[in-house]
Amino acid sequence: RYEKILLMSTSVFRGDYPSSTMYIGEFARLAGTTPKAVRLYEQLGLLPEPRRRGKYRVYRAEDLEWVGFIREAQRLGCKLGELVPLLAGVTSLDHFPWQKVEQLIADKLAQIEAEVARLQRQHQGLSQCATLLAQHPCRYGAPARQSPDGRDHPAAADRGQKVA
Repeated sequence: RYEKILLMSTSVFRGDYPSSTMYIGEFARLAGTTPKAVRLYEQLGLLPEPRRRGKYRVYRAEDLEWVGFIREAQRLGCKLGELVPLLAGVTSLDHFPWQKVEQLIADKLAQIEAEVARLQRQHQGLSQCATLLAQHPCRYGAPARQSPDGRDHPAAADRGQKVA
């Protein structure tokens, strides 16, 4: 999936811009994020250090691949902190840590499977509770039970029924 995104972004972004470089505002807009997020990615080491023109960051269209990967990973449930050990210091696809990414994906799948199992147990418990509640006699205004001494059961008073 990540490789597909990287390949897609390469084909989509190759040569589609008036210039091969852009400042942070245009870069963030094209990446579908904000300049603040781009700066955070840089600070965390998730993006290669951008070139500079004076005091301005200058990005290449190829840099959009990194943001595309980061955003897709986040969409799939990865935290930025999980991506840092994978991408820190990686500056080209030639050095991309595919095996580490595959391990992260396997770990995420295991977490999701455990969460699905937990949610299925919770769903089953709630379904059983709903079934029991639907079948409970008090739900349908059943007459009050009599205590052994012949008087109405005290719980009847809680249901608004008269107690002798």
